[in-house]
Formats: sequence, structure tokens, C-alpha cells
Amino acid sequence: MSFVYDEDRRVRLGMPEAVFCEGKDIAALNLIIAELGEAAAHPVLFTRLAPERHALLDPLLAARLNYDPASRTGVLHGTMPAQPGTVAVVTAGTSDLVVAREAVQTLAFAGHGSALVADVGVAGVHRLFERLDLIRSHDVVIVFAGWDAALASVVGGLVAQPVIAVPTSVGYGVATGGRTALHSMLASCGQGVTVTNIDNGFGAACGAIRILNGINRRP
Repeated sequence: MSFVYDEDRRVRLGMPEAVFCEGKDIAALNLIIAELGEAAAHPVLFTRLAPERHALLDPLLAARLNYDPASRTGVLHGTMPAQPGTVAVVTAGTSDLVVAREAVQTLAFAGHGSALVADVGVAGVHRLFERLDLIRSHDVVIVFAGWDAALASVVGGLVAQPVIAVPTSVGYGVATGGRTALHSMLASCGQGVTVTNIDNGFGAACGAIRILNGINRRP
């Protein structure tokens, strides 16, 4: 097996190469890190690299990654230079943070700043109102919520910025696995709220990056 770096991806998409680690065996991950580590110093983001799997990597290869266990991400060859545009990353609860942190790390990898606004769900909606000025000060908003995921609709009705909603697999009973949150977000009456797949913090961040890239191309 050989892994060839997609050198044209940054030009095509405005984002460098990313490697999804979940489901890959350790030997394959070791080979990918080794091959990309020996290639030109192109930045690479490794996602869904759980701490227990990171611990199984060849220590010399693992040491090449700037690894963040909280977001389950690793970066090889550093990040992109700072880019204009920032994102508010908003979570309904602290249980959503592992997915939200994946988005924060993805944004940082691509050179974009972000502000993490945690635990402002509808069960304590006064906390959201206290943070609205901060949220509105950013160019894009990503909302993470499980259970009934009502926060996405509330935020969608309060801010003018593009809102990307991420259902998380947080909750029990009918909320187990995130499908209730997904359906709630898809049925949102918040105009223009865009929805990603369940627990897809990386995808939401990439959506925000595309929006920012589009804004930055304007004359």
C-alpha cells in the first residue's frame, strides 16, 4: 500500500490533505505517517485518532504528530498560515465538546481562529443570551447539540451569520445515537441553517472554511 499526498487539494478546495484514522489498522497508519513524513513538508490533519489507537503507533512515528487527545486529532508538518475570518463554535452541553473540539482543531489547522462557546443549550438558555454578542462577532457559527438539538433553531433565529448545525450522539432513549438531533436540525424552521452528518465536527469546520474562502475571494 502506498499513500500519495494530494498536492492539488489546497488549490482545488482551499484546504490541505486530511486522513480519517478510524477504521484503519495500526500498520496502515504507521505507513501513512512514515510516507507523508518523508515527503515534502505539506501539512496533514489526522482525524478520529483515538488516544488508545495513538498509543499503539510506532513511538518514533507518533512523535512526528502534534497530537491533541481532546479532539482526537494530530497534525503533521504544522498548520497553514493565518487566514482571515473566524468562527464561533457553540455547544449545547459539555458532552458535545469532543466533537466541537474536532472542529476547533480543524479550523486552527487551516489557519482560522475560533471561539469555543460551551454549555449554552436551551435547558439554560439565559447563558446563550449572555454570549450572543461574542457569537455575533464571528463570521460563521457552528452549533453542536444532541438530545432534541433545539439550540440550532434558536441560534438560527438570532444571528445573521451562516449557521452550520452538527447533531451529536448525546442523549438516551429516542435520542440515542444522534438521529433525533439530526431529524430535529433537518426540520429546523431557522432559515438557512445547514446540517452536517452526526458527530461530523471535521465536516462542519470544512464547510465553514469554504464559506470563509468564498468571502475572502470577493474583490
